[in-house]
Amino acid sequence: MPNQQPHDELASIARWFTGNGAIASIEPLGNGNVNDTFLVQHGDGVDQRFVMQRINTTVFTRPDEVMHNLVQVSQHIERKLSQEIASPGQRLWEMPRVIPLHFSEGHWVEAEGSFWRGISYIGAAVSIEVVSSLKQAYEVGYGLGMFHQLIADLPSHQLRDTLEGFHITPAYLRDYDAVSESSSTTPSRVEAHCHRFIAERAPWASVLEDAKHAGDLKLRPIHGDPKVNNLMMDAETGKAIALVDLDTVKPGLVHYDIGDCLRSGCNPLGEETREPEAVVFDLERCEAILSGYLETAGTTLSEADHRYLFDAIRLIPYELGLRFFTDHLRGNTYFKADRAGHNLDRALVQFALTASIEAQEHEIRQLLDQLR
Repeated sequence: MPNQQPHDELASIARWFTGNGAIASIEPLGNGNVNDTFLVQHGDGVDQRFVMQRINTTVFTRPDEVMHNLVQVSQHIERKLSQEIASPGQRLWEMPRVIPLHFSEGHWVEAEGSFWRGISYIGAAVSIEVVSSLKQAYEVGYGLGMFHQLIADLPSHQLRDTLEGFHITPAYLRDYDAVSESSSTTPSRVEAHCHRFIAERAPWASVLEDAKHAGDLKLRPIHGDPKVNNLMMDAETGKAIALVDLDTVKPGLVHYDIGDCLRSGCNPLGEETREPEAVVFDLERCEAILSGYLETAGTTLSEADHRYLFDAIRLIPYELGLRFFTDHLRGNTYFKADRAGHNLDRALVQFALTASIEAQEHEIRQLLDQLR
C-alpha cells in the first residue's frame, strides 16, 4: 500500500510539485476506494498545503487522459467563475486546481513506479460521509447542480472517455455473467440471494442505454462519481463550495450523476453499514437533494431528461451493487476491501436500497412531478 511508503520516498515525490523546500508533513487524506491520497504541508503556514494523489492505473489505464480532462474542466470552470460578477451575499464556489510540476513542464509525474499528481487543497471545508440533515441534503443537491450548470456549455467532445463502459449497466452485467460462469464454488445463501436479485432485474437494466441509443438522452460532461463525500462544505456556513475527485469526469448522461448522488445521499445508514436489512431510501432527503439540484441546474434538463429520472434513481444503486458483487466473486481486485466479505456486504446494502426505491416508486414519481 502506498500509504505505507517511507516518508522520505513520499517527500521526494512531493518536491516535484513544491521545489526543494522543506516538507513539514504528509498525511493520508480521505477514504477513497480507488486512489491513494495524501495531504502535504510544506513551508510554514496552512496555505502551503496541497493534495498529492497516486492514481490507480489498474483502474485508470490512461492517466494522461484523466489529467487532460481534469485540466479541461478546471480551466473551463475557472473561466466561467471569473466572468461572473459577484453580488453581495453570493456564495463562494471553488474549483480544485491542477498544480504544475516545479522542475519541468506538465501536471503529473511518474515516480516510484506510479503516476502522481498534485491538486490544490480547499481549506476551511469539510466533507461528510452520511447526510445527517435536510439542510445538508439540500446543499449536496445544490453542489452537484452548480457543477452541472458550470460545465453545461463545455463541449463533451473535448473530454476523453477515460473509463470506457463506466456506468454502462449492460456491460457490467456481461462482466458479472462471465465471472459467475467461471466460478466453480457453490454460492452461499447470501450469494444466492444476490444472484437472484440481479437476475430478476437484468431485463430492465439497459433502460438508460436504450434511451441514449434512441436519441432521447444526450451525452454531456459529467462528474461520474458525485457521492456525498466528494462535496466539500464550508466549515463555518455548511454550504456546498466545491465538488472534488474529478478523475471520473467524462462524457456521459447526467442521469448517472443524479442517480449516484441520490443513492449516496438518501441512505441514512451509509454505504458501509453492516445492517442491510435496515437500509431505506429516505424520501425527505431525496426531496431536499432534488430541490437543491433543480434550483441550480433545472434549466439544463430537457423533457426527456425528466422522464428518465426515476429510472436513474433506481438503476444506479442496482448497478453499484452489481459491481460490488462481481468484484467479490472475482476476489476484490477493483474496490479496496478491508475484510473478508466486505464487497459482498456493500452489494447487499445497494440491493436493499434498490428494493426500497422500488417499494416507493409511486411516491418518488409523484415527488419528481411536483418539483418540476
